[in-house]
Amino acid sequence: MGHELRLVRAEELAAVGQLTADVYIGDGFVVESDGYVEKLADTARRAREAEVWVAVDGEQVLGSVTFVLPGSPYREIARDDEGEFRMLAVDPAARGRGVGQALVELCLRRSREQGYAGVRMSTMDQMTSAHRVYERLGFTRLPDDDWSPEPGVSLLAYGMRF
Repeated sequence: MGHELRLVRAEELAAVGQLTADVYIGDGFVVESDGYVEKLADTARRAREAEVWVAVDGEQVLGSVTFVLPGSPYREIARDDEGEFRMLAVDPAARGRGVGQALVELCLRRSREQGYAGVRMSTMDQMTSAHRVYERLGFTRLPDDDWSPEPGVSLLAYGMRF
């Protein structure tokens, strides 16, 4: 049950957006009426303004992550010498296969390829399974960078220096 990592293809944009929105809603991180759902679903825009990577098994998309370069409107907390990633989502049916970890490791590799000194990102406080992946990979909590994009949403900052 292997998977391949690559940039999203045009014909997958809608499915990746749907998967990302479904995961965030299904896992209880956002409600369907939340304006953020539209941002999660708009993979076409993300692919124009950042790098959208997918983990695939044949034709099936197992998960995706958005890797954000400097200058992208999707950047939130990264310093100029750091990579950042967002909107990590893994199909519930594909969990336990290392897909999320592989996508995070890809973002670490992309950051090193870009010559960055590290990676920084935000994660919702209730995304505890993702936090375990980040900590296992060597990320540390950066509480000084915790923030809230809107009332009732707490984002925790994590980072890693190379």
